[in-house]
Amino acid sequence: MIRVLLADDQSLVRAGFKALLDAQPDIEVAGEAADGEEVVRTVRELRPDVVLMDIRMPRADGLVATREITGDPDLEAVKVVMLTTFELDEYVFEAIRSGASGFLVKDTEPDELLRAVRAVVEGDALLSPGVTRRLISEFAARSRQPAASASLSALTEREREVMALVGIGLSNGEIARRLVVSPLTAKTHVSRTMVKLGARDRAQLVVLAYESGLVRPGWLG
Repeated sequence: MIRVLLADDQSLVRAGFKALLDAQPDIEVAGEAADGEEVVRTVRELRPDVVLMDIRMPRADGLVATREITGDPDLEAVKVVMLTTFELDEYVFEAIRSGASGFLVKDTEPDELLRAVRAVVEGDALLSPGVTRRLISEFAARSRQPAASASLSALTEREREVMALVGIGLSNGEIARRLVVSPLTAKTHVSRTMVKLGARDRAQLVVLAYESGLVRPGWLG
């Protein structure tokens, strides 16, 4: 059972998400919160698998709450997915750097929301390829100058290749087809790369790919 915490200051939004999620046989809403401070307290108490986190909330916003959650070693297993009204909200990029596993627009289709919740728990692709690539494109345009990263020396040549493909937004299935390997082999390479680099999830692997210079703007497509 996937346990989800809903964090949004609008009760109507929470009620809509709760009705959708609780109707699924493998998902349950473990709790709700209306501001950033309450989110952090509730996450520490309930230890949900996923937090659906609104970016803009009173007292402490979603970005502050995300930093507290992802920065706490005791909450390492908790995944944060940001909720925003706009696909390219300026805070999304900082949230990804802070450890959020991805983002969803609030008017996303129900099926996509459910796929995203299940995918983030599995550590697989978080969003549809189109949305992911738009996020990566914007992140690339805003990211700081790449810096050399000694940590990449721990990767094999194939793992670097896989990391680069993750960095341009390819799913495990797309990576498998590009490298002519099985999807399971592609997923294994992604998982090993994340472990070696200490990445919480796929989103952080994308950040590392750009910040290390392994992938550069203009490589999308």
